[in-house]
Order: sequence, then C-alpha cells, then structure tokens
Amino acid sequence: MNAPPQPRALRRHPAGQGVDAKLLGIYLNDHLAVAVVGAERAASLVRTARASALGRALGPVAAQIAQDRTTLVAIMRDLGVPVRRYKVCAGWAGEKMGRLKPNGRLVRPSPLGAVLDLEALRLAVEGNVALWQSLSRLSATDERLDSARLATLVERARRQQDTIEEWRVRQVEKALGATAG
Repeated sequence: MNAPPQPRALRRHPAGQGVDAKLLGIYLNDHLAVAVVGAERAASLVRTARASALGRALGPVAAQIAQDRTTLVAIMRDLGVPVRRYKVCAGWAGEKMGRLKPNGRLVRPSPLGAVLDLEALRLAVEGNVALWQSLSRLSATDERLDSARLATLVERARRQQDTIEEWRVRQVEKALGATAG
C-alpha cells in the first residue's frame, strides 16, 4: 500500500527548494551579527571576571557561544548563503560601542557592568535558541540541514541560558541587594 502524499509544506526538497533564498540570507546574516555580539560580550565578561567564580562558570559557556558562531557560518556555507561582512562588522562595532555606556562610575567598574553584560548575553543566547529552532523546522523540507545537529544546538543553548540566568540573578543580588523571596 502506498503512503499518502505529504502536504507540500512537509515534503523534503533537495537544496532547499521552496525556501526564499534572499530572505534566508538576510535572516542568517542578521543572526550572525548577533552571534558576533554574543561571542564578543561573553569573551569580554570572562576576561573581566577571570579570577572569580563567575569567570570560571562562564568560561565554558563563552567557548560554546564562539563555537555556535562558527557553526552558524558552516551552516550558511552548507546552504550557499554568503556572509555579509558589513553585518559582521556592524555587530562587532556595536558590541564595542555598547561597552562605552555610562555605568554610574567614571574610574572603576560598576557592579552593574556584570549584570548588564549577562543580560545582553542572555538575549544573544535566546536569539540562538530561536535560530536553531527555526532551522530545525526548515530541516523537515531541506536536506542540507541536519535535524539532529540542530536539536543538539537547541539543547546546548538552553543549558547556556540556564547558566547565564543563574549568574545573572546572583549578580543582581550582589549589585542591587535584591534577594529572592
């Protein structure tokens, strides 16, 4: 007995047929710009907090975030999506400019710095979760995307979120004196 035909949206197409390549390119390059921001912010936070428990806890997360950026570039290559260098540069420059924000102190670091860095990092990782989930949905119709690899990336990003959130709460309590309960 023959299986019923799948609806058009669920059929597997080679080489992403049916996907708007231009929009996919914009989408992936925008996420790449955010991935650059996240990787730079994570590396900076680990350098700043290197001798502390925060730095030790975030070191592996920062390394994973950098790997995720590399993975995104590899996925873009697999999909035939060119990297738009101006977006990568804009993300890099924006992250550097974000460090110039006033933090309430002129000479020494503010305890708010780590809080704000962790919140920015949290947003970047949340963007990665959304990206990996979106690509996972596309993998149902595009054989160039590895659904198992994407599922692993989603789970890893969720673990990154958990670690970042744990330390964000600790830093809020430290900086602002807020406690749970």
